[in-house]
Amino acid sequence: MSELWQSFSQNKLAIFGLITIIILILAAIFAPYITPASYEEQNYLYKINNLPSKEHWFGVDAVGRDYFSRVIYGIRISFLVGFVAALIALLIGVPLGAIAGYFRGSVDWFVMRFIEIFSVIPPVLIGILFAISFGTGIKNIILIIGLVSWMNICRLTRGEIISIKEKDYYFAAKVIGSNQFRILFRHLLPNAVSTIIVGLVLCVPRAIMLEAMLSFLGVGVNPPMPSWGQMINDGLYYMQLYWHLPLFPSIFLAITILSLSLVGDGIRDVLDPKMRVKIDLKFRK
Repeated sequence: MSELWQSFSQNKLAIFGLITIIILILAAIFAPYITPASYEEQNYLYKINNLPSKEHWFGVDAVGRDYFSRVIYGIRISFLVGFVAALIALLIGVPLGAIAGYFRGSVDWFVMRFIEIFSVIPPVLIGILFAISFGTGIKNIILIIGLVSWMNICRLTRGEIISIKEKDYYFAAKVIGSNQFRILFRHLLPNAVSTIIVGLVLCVPRAIMLEAMLSFLGVGVNPPMPSWGQMINDGLYYMQLYWHLPLFPSIFLAITILSLSLVGDGIRDVLDPKMRVKIDLKFRK
């Protein structure tokens, strides 16, 4: 584990992304202590759409709410949706991918055709259709994003299981008469954990981006709960005069997506088998 961390720490971009994510998480946790007001608190004594100032770092929105507070509380929504939706995708994609890769044949054919059908349709369109059918709100959006995000994890798991089936310990387990499901879940799937972790980490920024897109289109998180996508959409109406309204949520969204992607790429490089060989050779020297 120490060797993996040392290799990860050598990736400066990944470390930058990790530090940024930690800062954002701390800001979300301590939001009530670092913001001047609640995200839904309206004060009509404020000047509507006031530009950034000493009193209001990110300005004021169109209904008298402190914009810094709403942007910071928006971190909670983005990370909640991203991580929980990724976990739902993991719970769906890993078992399906493992079963498809192990049993192959008609099971594999059915799973892959199902993935191909879903892959043809853009996730945003599927999300809109689901949101119209089942309603919006934070719980429904998390479930919807999880249901449209499992395909990549399923493909990764399937490919890894197919690769692991060529290993000697798989044939040894078959020779001693182990049950098929025992071989799959006791011997093969634990050895695919590194690939699954990479798929999970890379799924989080996609889920956050999808939530922002759905909220931007008006079928995401319900107001007054702050969502960066919703705030960007609302700010576009005032962009020529009040540039701060779409700017700050866009910056935070871009930084979050970039940081999570950098961390995911760093973890993928460290957990890659070829990279592990390089790490072992380095530390043996």
